[in-house]
Amino acid sequence: MNKRVYGVLGISSIMANWNADFSGLPKTTSEGETFGSDKALKYPMKKMWENEGKKVLYIKSMKISEDKGEIRLVPRTLKERYEMLFQVENLKSCKDIREVLKNLMSATDVKNFGATFAEEGNNISITGAVQFGQGFNKYEGTVPEEQHILSPFRDPKDDDAKNSTLGTKIVSNEAHYFYPFVINPLAYKELVEMGVTEGYTEEDYQNFRRTALVSATAFATNSKEGCENEFALFVETNPDTYLPNLSEYISFSKGEKKNCIALYFGDLLKEMGDEVKQVDVYYNPYTTELKGVMDNMKLYDIRTQNEV
Repeated sequence: MNKRVYGVLGISSIMANWNADFSGLPKTTSEGETFGSDKALKYPMKKMWENEGKKVLYIKSMKISEDKGEIRLVPRTLKERYEMLFQVENLKSCKDIREVLKNLMSATDVKNFGATFAEEGNNISITGAVQFGQGFNKYEGTVPEEQHILSPFRDPKDDDAKNSTLGTKIVSNEAHYFYPFVINPLAYKELVEMGVTEGYTEEDYQNFRRTALVSATAFATNSKEGCENEFALFVETNPDTYLPNLSEYISFSKGEKKNCIALYFGDLLKEMGDEVKQVDVYYNPYTTELKGVMDNMKLYDIRTQNEV
């Protein structure tokens, strides 16, 4: 792929919890600003690839384990996941690092996001071609909501309990996360020279783009139902062009009938001239109004992917 891509992915969360901390509350900075980690965005993408039958290494998978007569369901280790995915009998017996590198780069998640593969005899670090920043919420009215849930069962630890137990579900009333990203195909230049990968291709980019537009909407767990892809920006440039974090040039506000996403990077891209090859913007015209649209931007409906 002979270009760089800069962009922003927008995720809306309505009465849902896009990314919780260990207390169950939506993740916040020390200053109280709500945000989503890059892991929260990558996981639905990896899950979608796995469901499509593509090789995904860095995702939780379970196995039945028997220890001293006790049979349990436990997560696989990284070594076990690698051996299962690539049909390897024993990773420790592999003495050819090129074979390991070729296998790693054949996994869709590694090809996009890179890998830290710290296994005995094969300590490998791969910087991914696709790099995400943190997704900060740009809606000022976000507050957490705690819902009490009645369980159908009595607490087994309390012999005196007469009623079923209470649980809680924590969501945000509304949040709108904007994740910056950059795709640099030159990240794999050294690996290409080693002959262990063909590099980050146009096909890889189109696969990432397709998944990035729908994976949050498609990933419907209990806490993620209500989270949707609502915005996407793809700015394709020359391979040696450098742009700042474009999510800083985007604002979100509530209107009377529609939400408003304002774009403030139009003049910046205009100044770059021929270094910018293409600018594609995806949004939901049913719920959102775009401001700051320039003539060189192509607009698409994020629901149908058709041009508007």
